[in-house]
Amino acid sequence: MTLAAPPRLGSVRLVAVDGPSGSGKTTFATALAGEFRRRGIRRAVFSTDLLATWDDPFGWWPRLEVGVLQPLSRGEDGAVVVQDWSSGVPRPGRTVTVRLPEVLVLEGVSAGRSAVSDRTSALIWVEIPSTAERLARSVGRDGESERDHLTRWQQDETGHFARDLTSSRADLTVRPD
Repeated sequence: MTLAAPPRLGSVRLVAVDGPSGSGKTTFATALAGEFRRRGIRRAVFSTDLLATWDDPFGWWPRLEVGVLQPLSRGEDGAVVVQDWSSGVPRPGRTVTVRLPEVLVLEGVSAGRSAVSDRTSALIWVEIPSTAERLARSVGRDGESERDHLTRWQQDETGHFARDLTSSRADLTVRPD
């Protein structure tokens, strides 16, 4: 599906892997990138988790646009400053360079937002339908101390997806076991 679709981000095929937190997007994106690697396809994976914070779950998009998507569309490498969480409080951290790939796998909550739909070669929606199961998976990944943040995050993403209608544009829906 992805390789059959034309590149829409300059010469890059952009594959957005989106869906609610705790659904397995990162696992799916990693496996997809591995498949591209096995086929000898230059790929890059970028997670929106590197930009989002608890207080700003979606407002980071302009930084991704200017730093990564626009340069890639011009055939140039991209770069963006990501969040450093080492102190427990997010602050600007290191710069991550995204080398010009054949396929960019953009993974994370809101990666497939409508603002990028005209440049996406494939949108993959990954979702475990149960909110409680997703929360349990997220807490298992991030720790019990993050439960309140993750609960609030689920509420924020639910509102985002209701407004953006992301899942309705998906080329493929994946429901992990």
